[in-house]
Amino acid sequence: MADVIKCATRDAYGKALKELGKRDDILVLDADLAKATKTIVFKKDFPEKFIDAGIAEGNMMGVAAGLSTVGYTVFASSFAMFSAGRAFEQVRNSIAYPKLNVKIGATHAGISVGEDGASHQCCEDIALMRSIPNMVIINPADDVEAFQAVLAAADFEGPVYMRFGRLAVPRVNSEDYKFELGKGVTLKDGKDVTIVATGLMVNEALLAAEELKADGIDSRVINIHTIKPIDREILVKAAKETGAIVTAEEHSVIGGLGSAVTEVLCEECPVPVLRLGVEDTFGKSGPAVELLKIFGLDAKHIAEKAKKAVSLK
Repeated sequence: MADVIKCATRDAYGKALKELGKRDDILVLDADLAKATKTIVFKKDFPEKFIDAGIAEGNMMGVAAGLSTVGYTVFASSFAMFSAGRAFEQVRNSIAYPKLNVKIGATHAGISVGEDGASHQCCEDIALMRSIPNMVIINPADDVEAFQAVLAAADFEGPVYMRFGRLAVPRVNSEDYKFELGKGVTLKDGKDVTIVATGLMVNEALLAAEELKADGIDSRVINIHTIKPIDREILVKAAKETGAIVTAEEHSVIGGLGSAVTEVLCEECPVPVLRLGVEDTFGKSGPAVELLKIFGLDAKHIAEKAKKAVSLK
């Protein structure tokens, strides 16, 4: 059996920016975190197209907005806690309201930030960005998807929020994978229950499907990489055909993928939906892998939710 390839999605972000650097219209901004966000990869090859705005995320978003108005496609990068949290007002008013061509690269999202602790473990960013009109939200499952998502964001006209992780995660997509903005991906078909996952929880959903198979439950697994606009068609089809849904995300159960899925299905195809994510609580400091288990963000807990969802049909 081949070894599982693991890579952090933030690494793919840096590689994609380097690829995009060949374009004349690309500029990259960072808020004094280039080594961590991996924008340093771009900076080394294109120093004249890189701006370090310092520890001033709100100001960085304003600068990015201004540069975009004179024809540049601007990538503004920082940790999710600062990109979505600290700079929320500037993102809302200076970027999304005028629908400017700024792409926000938000790294170090979720519990898997690990030892940095609750202050940096942003589990609210998707909820914040979902509330802003004109904002597109992408949360890739692995490095293959992340690389292509960045390229797709560069070609999209308008603001995009991209969520990347610090932890190296297993690759779930093959090299011939083709990213399509706004389209969910069915990774495994099944008839008893559907697991809808995003980000690093996609791999855990696939592992959960194997556990469920041993118990005679045939589960469908869907990767929702674009949370806004969400693929309504794939969700409604899954609800109709399997009759029960479980959502899995490394984000608060309030306002994230689970909320987006239930909003769609409540209106179009009501079925039992159980959400798995970070409950209404802050994170804590510790090793990333252990924290994911502590917060129930693993295959075991997804499988338990799926069994309960089946029982509610």
